[in-house]
Amino acid sequence: MSLKPPKKSDMSKSWMKKKPDRGIKIHPEYHLIISEGTDTEPAYFGTIKDIINKQYPEKIQLDVSGAGDNTVHLFEKAKALAKNNPNQYRHVWVVYDTDDFPAEHIDMVVHLCNENSTEETEYHPIWSNQCVELWFLLHFCFMQSDIHRTEYWPKLTEWLNQIDAGAYVKNRTDMYQILRPFMDTAIANAKKLNAINEGRLPSKAAPGTKVYELVEMLKPYLTE
Repeated sequence: MSLKPPKKSDMSKSWMKKKPDRGIKIHPEYHLIISEGTDTEPAYFGTIKDIINKQYPEKIQLDVSGAGDNTVHLFEKAKALAKNNPNQYRHVWVVYDTDDFPAEHIDMVVHLCNENSTEETEYHPIWSNQCVELWFLLHFCFMQSDIHRTEYWPKLTEWLNQIDAGAYVKNRTDMYQILRPFMDTAIANAKKLNAINEGRLPSKAAPGTKVYELVEMLKPYLTE
């Protein structure tokens, strides 16, 4: 067998071209969504997870966890889950309500997310002041009044009744499907609130929500 190098005239021939390595596989980008609630948020984001993981398994993979914990403790659980998971998470979304928790705990999550973010894993503080129901309500209307979280529920019921979707109750499992047609409205309204709250800490940004940041990033994959 000749050990001479190939002729230049032969290099352009198909049989001389280097074949691609078909063994190389591009791994999907992994996301972890961890929430304070164990029912409402996991049901909403769980539907998003099911849609994306089914349709784009080679591009993006979501894990959703309802931790049943709040603020700083929720972040600590998120960090532990990220550390112990064999699939390195590119994004960790810490979803929590401000409720009546101490302001320093609410705001500390933002600091912890920034402090622990690296080029490999970015932590996102996805807070709602006062609760995730604000995000739901923004699908129907812009709301700037600082009201108690329990007042969101009857307002949601009024809007849901207008589209024949029944009353709102905590832990409804079909909220994503109901709200999906109004997603762009919710994102626009949440951004408007965010502009009004610019420079304020989460504990002082009432009403306000960062859920739109998570939904907007995943929106390109939410085509059913």
